[in-house]
Formats: sequence, structure tokens, C-alpha cells
Amino acid sequence: MDFKKLSLVGLLFVSSLFAGTFNIDQSHSSVGFKVKHMMISNVKGTFDNFTGSFEFDQKTNTLQALEGEVEVASINTANEKRDKHLRADDIFDAAKYPKITFKLEKVEGDKAYGTFTMKGVTKKIVLDYEAGGVIKNPWGDTVSGFALYGKLNRSDYGITWNKVLEAGGVAVSDEVKLEIEIEGKLVK
Repeated sequence: MDFKKLSLVGLLFVSSLFAGTFNIDQSHSSVGFKVKHMMISNVKGTFDNFTGSFEFDQKTNTLQALEGEVEVASINTANEKRDKHLRADDIFDAAKYPKITFKLEKVEGDKAYGTFTMKGVTKKIVLDYEAGGVIKNPWGDTVSGFALYGKLNRSDYGITWNKVLEAGGVAVSDEVKLEIEIEGKLVK
């Protein structure tokens, strides 16, 4: 074997020591949001059912790839009446559009760039990125974590339901803040 081939094999071996594919651990992760209500307070919510996988490079402490999927029907704002309305066809239309998806394109510094699809509309989005790193947990599993935060305008995705308030303003802000905290376990 010549030196170039040996170097390439060594490089591939070393790269595999630092990067890995992780499945999202739903029990140690959250996909949340908050939105201004009546212009004076925030309503927070989560999606309780989501799946996905990601690649994390331990050497550079950087997310390399991510694909995630959220079940719209699992929306939870701690108010069943409101959650039922959010699932209805005038807001999320969960029966017709059961999934929200995100696919990472790249990470540059503390920004994550990707495509976000909700209610059948796909748009580019930029989110703030925080790397958590890679460790061995007490049970011997290799785990990794990261966080994504950002904003989107719900009307850009066809979610336009609202009520005008007598005192001015609207019942629900167009701006939605995303709060995504992910932990995953290395796929063996």
C-alpha cells in the first residue's frame, strides 16, 4: 500500500472517531415555542411527539446534519380546549398537514441554516445554535446535545387566524419564538 492510500485510510479512521450519527432521545429533548397573547403575555407550548437524527462532529464541536419531524397533533399548551383549536383546520390543520419538518443545510459559527416546512409551506430559516458537546453517560452510551433558538412569522406558513382586540392589537402575535433542546444517543 502506498503512502497516499495509507494516509487516506488513516484520515477516514480518525474522522470516524470524532463524528457520529445520533438518534434524538425524546425523553431528554424538547421542541417548544412561545407566542405573544393579547399583546401582554406569552403562551408557551411544546410538541410532545417528535423524531429525528443528527450528525455531530466532536472534534469541531459542530452539528453536521440534522433532520427532524414533529407531529402537529401532539401540540401541548396545557389547555386542551386551546390545543384542540390549534389542531383545527383554521390554524394548523393537523389532519391535512400532520408534520412539521426541519432539515439542516449548514452551521456557521453560532447560526444554523436550514429548511423549515409547516402547513405545506417550505422556507429557509436561520436559527441561533448552541453546541452541547459529546459525552459518555453513566450507562456507557455516547450522547450529544445542542440547542436551536429563533423566530418565524406564522403567516409566512399560512397560519393567519387572529382576532382584533377592541383596545387595539391582536389576540395572537404573528411572531413565534422557537426553543429546541436536543439530546441524542449515538447509533451503534
